[in-house]
Amino acid sequence: MSTLITCEHVDFGYENQDAVIDLSMKVEEGDYLCVVGANGSGKSTLVKGLLGLLKPTGGKLTVAEELRRTGIGYLPQQTAAQRDFPATVWEVVLSGALSRMGNRPFYTPAERKLAADSMEKLGISDLRKRCYRELSGGQQQRVLIARALCATSRMLILDEPVTGLDPSAIQELYRLVRKLNQEGVTILMVSHDVSGILGQASRILHLQQKALFYGTPEEYVKSPVSRTFLGGEEQ
Repeated sequence: MSTLITCEHVDFGYENQDAVIDLSMKVEEGDYLCVVGANGSGKSTLVKGLLGLLKPTGGKLTVAEELRRTGIGYLPQQTAAQRDFPATVWEVVLSGALSRMGNRPFYTPAERKLAADSMEKLGISDLRKRCYRELSGGQQQRVLIARALCATSRMLILDEPVTGLDPSAIQELYRLVRKLNQEGVTILMVSHDVSGILGQASRILHLQQKALFYGTPEEYVKSPVSRTFLGGEEQ
């Protein structure tokens, strides 16, 4: 199993103010890593750093060459404007292949097949002609994951993907993400739903600028760090 991302005493921040400090961790191929922590703990900054949108202000960040080639699929937190986007499901999913197009003004048959296959994998082929903004929250998240898979099938970063979903949609999304992981997609998920992700993740990273915990869910449950976060007690 290869290592996709390595952080060695890494700092990330803005304008001389670091939001992530002295972070050491690895993302291995096939991992399902969940990042938890209070608001303002550095989770979003870490995501930007791993996506290459922020350069480390200290330490060493190593990204595997294969990941540099294929990129990372990204599912950001949705805004109200994004939820109201007036495009068809097919158009949204296919737009995930934009990074593959280079200077071409059109999609290739291979890219269109990739979009169709991603929709099939997420169980949304029947929604192809539906308007994205008319879908339920759970359906929209499936569409966005299918879109991210058009960018790459190596690794997905999901930022608070269950926010605003009802309990049944949350469980369905977890099931789909778990299935993708079992099929070989490496997952990094940022989540406030700590109790929900404990049965999903292979590793937990608990951030509060520094890593308060990094290890297995079983170890996390037994750690002092988890006590105020389990059972929906996070503030």
